[in-house]
Amino acid sequence: VICRSLANSSYGIKRKSPLQNLHLVSRSIHHPYYPSSKFQRPPLRISIQLFSSLNRLPLHKTKLLNVKYGYQFHRNFWLARLASRLLKLRYLILGSAVGGGYTAKKTYDQWKDMMPDLDEYKWIVPDFIWELDEHIDFEKLMKALPDADDLAKLLPDFDKIGESFTSLKGFFSPGSPGETAFRATDQGYDNDKQYKKGLLGELILLQQQIQQHEEEARRAAGQYNMGSSQQKRKVSDKEKIDQLQEELLRTQLKYQRMLERLEKENKELRKLVLQRDDKGIHQRKLKKSLIDMYSEVLDILSDYDASYNTQDHLPRVVVVGDQSAGKTSVLEMIAQARIFPRGSGEMMTRSPVKVTLSEGPHHVALFKDSSREFDLTKEEDLAALRNEIEIRMRNSVKEGCTVSTETISLSVKGPGLQRMVLVDLPGVISTVTSGMAPDTKETIFSISKAYMQNPNAIILCIQDGSVDAERSIVTDLVSQMDPQGKRTIFVLTKVDLAEKNVASPSRIQQIIEGKLFPMKALGYFAVVTGKGNSSESIDSIKEYEEEFFQNSKLLKTCMLKAHQVTTKNLSLAVSDCFWKMVRESVEQQADAFKATRFNLETEWKNNYPRLRELDRNELFEKAKNEILDEVISLTQVTPKHWEEILQKTLWERVSTHVIENIYLPAAQTMNSGTFNTTVDIKLKQWTDKQLPNKAVEVAWETLQEEFSRFMTEQKGKEHDDIFDKLKQAVKEESIKRHKWNERAEDSLRVIQHNALEDRSISDKQQWDAAIHFMEETLQSRLKDTESVIEDMVGPDWKKRWLYWIGRTKEQNIRNETKNELEKLIKCNEEHAAYLANDEVTTVRKNLEARGITVDPCLIKDTWHQIYRRYFLKTALNHCNLCRRGFYYYQRHFVDSELECNDIVLFWRIQRMLAITANTLRQQLTNTEVRRLEKNVKEVLEDFAEDSEKKVKLLTGKRVQLAEDLSK
Repeated sequence: VICRSLANSSYGIKRKSPLQNLHLVSRSIHHPYYPSSKFQRPPLRISIQLFSSLNRLPLHKTKLLNVKYGYQFHRNFWLARLASRLLKLRYLILGSAVGGGYTAKKTYDQWKDMMPDLDEYKWIVPDFIWELDEHIDFEKLMKALPDADDLAKLLPDFDKIGESFTSLKGFFSPGSPGETAFRATDQGYDNDKQYKKGLLGELILLQQQIQQHEEEARRAAGQYNMGSSQQKRKVSDKEKIDQLQEELLRTQLKYQRMLERLEKENKELRKLVLQRDDKGIHQRKLKKSLIDMYSEVLDILSDYDASYNTQDHLPRVVVVGDQSAGKTSVLEMIAQARIFPRGSGEMMTRSPVKVTLSEGPHHVALFKDSSREFDLTKEEDLAALRNEIEIRMRNSVKEGCTVSTETISLSVKGPGLQRMVLVDLPGVISTVTSGMAPDTKETIFSISKAYMQNPNAIILCIQDGSVDAERSIVTDLVSQMDPQGKRTIFVLTKVDLAEKNVASPSRIQQIIEGKLFPMKALGYFAVVTGKGNSSESIDSIKEYEEEFFQNSKLLKTCMLKAHQVTTKNLSLAVSDCFWKMVRESVEQQADAFKATRFNLETEWKNNYPRLRELDRNELFEKAKNEILDEVISLTQVTPKHWEEILQKTLWERVSTHVIENIYLPAAQTMNSGTFNTTVDIKLKQWTDKQLPNKAVEVAWETLQEEFSRFMTEQKGKEHDDIFDKLKQAVKEESIKRHKWNERAEDSLRVIQHNALEDRSISDKQQWDAAIHFMEETLQSRLKDTESVIEDMVGPDWKKRWLYWIGRTKEQNIRNETKNELEKLIKCNEEHAAYLANDEVTTVRKNLEARGITVDPCLIKDTWHQIYRRYFLKTALNHCNLCRRGFYYYQRHFVDSELECNDIVLFWRIQRMLAITANTLRQQLTNTEVRRLEKNVKEVLEDFAEDSEKKVKLLTGKRVQLAEDLSK
């Protein structure tokens, strides 16, 4: 609309389009509150008349452009301008009023559109609200309300809640399993509360009754021993004492049975909890138990080198006793399984056995270095475990010995086991019998002392009750190691046999009270470990032990107290003592190791501030990676480098044979046919016998040199000389194990033979290369010959004058001989390579005429070098002549006096060297380098398993300090 109105507007009048016909954006342009959007006037375009500068005539008149914005050139009409100003003010006022009203209406419409449509929610409001002006419809009102069933579904199920509270109340009612489990597992929180209800309350009451009965029995016994004069009173007191003892025994037995019943329930509940945890019912990850971690610490410390005066003082239970005293049986009763091999009187424990007892859902056993679990509830696994222990013991014993110091680590888990670490030691013997090593007794004593000298070790001293106490050896040993008895628990075994055999039962009482032996102990226990039958089970032994002590006179007569009998009480006492000592010592041991590590770290920072703390194994791994990288570098050597080294080295090895045995003998012939025949025969013999073997040797030595170069090459600042000895050992061992492929010589022989048979030089470039190769070889030989002659005849006159060096007498003789032989060659330039006898005589006589006596052998030796120099110079001159002989060679030297067969020979040798070097290079890169890399890996693996080898090859203060830090 705006465009159309502007297009139809006239030139002279400035018009505005009505606001009601404009868009909102267009109105904003006209709005006074938008200063940035003011209407911009375009530049005016007017008609101008242009004139020429020559005749001032109008040349061209431009057309007037249409002004779409309604502007025209302003003329000086003030009345029109005033009227337009007034009209503009009116339109502004009118436009503002209309625009403001329209904006307000538009804002209201937008707010109205933003409100949600409530038609879909009319069901919330009853219908009678909408029809209230007409009538009230109650049916519609009832339909609008929700049903009673719908409301009931929204309410909670109070019946189920009541049932849950009832079952929960019944589960924790007095005497229920829930209450027992709650009290059994809540000991860590309610230690201060005395729970005296149910079975546990009865036990506490029984314990109080036992204490009262014991006090009454003591008072009655005191009154009985006062020596009253009235016999009747004495008899009545004795009857009263007997009654009190019988009542006390019955109360103790009742207490024991109730205690066992409670322990059995607790054991079943704990087993159930462990099984649930084991099956993952609680969906939590079971952590390693404390006793297992503690056992691992003991294993680590057993191998710890006691440097810096740091020793292992952590507690363990050391089981010592005389041979066949029953210490292994006591250990089996504590572990609740027959796990050790048994024998009738012979030594079965040949090495220390560390047994870690811990609680678990299943009764199993496993070795530290094995993942196999032995089920101790199955007789087959028990037999296999006993056999495995026996095999390990025998394997640990070195040849010529009876016992071993190597410790066998075994873990036993099961429900109800007391957590502790026990070490079963070989039984102490008094006499070495036949079949034993002479030092067996001393070795057992040293092993026992080594374990017992730990100030925190608990000594479980086992004494056989069926033999005389005076025959015991172990008591004296224990009393030496622990004179105060602060960490010793004494155990008297085979009490059933002792009660039958000992004439005076009071002797057993003296032993248990610690009055018979000079040794002291924390506690004394009496146990029964079965009837002596190796096929008895642990349950049958327990029943026999309980039955024996229930009927034993030792308990009935109060010679033994109830807490001093049975292996169960012994196990509890040892476990309590063990953990008490662990709590006291483990922090001290940890502080000692922290202090040691601080000292080591300080020493490391002062000596090696920029190096990491790498122990011997970590250094070996680092060296291993470097060596493997250097072996891989062999595969990156370029073929050109391999071939150049091989060709150069091979020619150095065979050049002497080619010159002395092939070229020189063939060059002495008179014609080319004989020369070629001699060369072919000698080359064939050389290829069949020596050349392939020599080439393989050169290739193998070249591989060794390149490997050594990479191994010994220093890499600037990154080079660590601590690896030099290890790298040298790996290099030597790898080279020693490497063997070249045997078939390589056969294939190489065929290739070399074919290369030497070829005589066709294809172009002038190859001809020149052969001449250059021959000249270099002959010049090198000529230089060597000149050096030999100089050594023979001494320095020439220049060196004698410059360096004041004189000739020896022998050198003067050789010099005179040389001069005579040179005259002989000048007289006959075609002289043969050897002197005739008459020529030797002539030279000798000429020298004797001048007063020089010469041996014929000296003349021949000097002639060999003189003629060799003459021949080499002649051959070099011949090479120079053959430079332009390629044309004659192509014509087979027909109609030519020049013969260059020696050039062809050296070309054949040169080509054979190139082909051989190429073949050897292929064998190296394709086969031998990979085989060498394999050998290096095998050597490194062998060294990694050999600890002694690593200690020998990685040495020094830095390594030792890092080792100590690692430990």
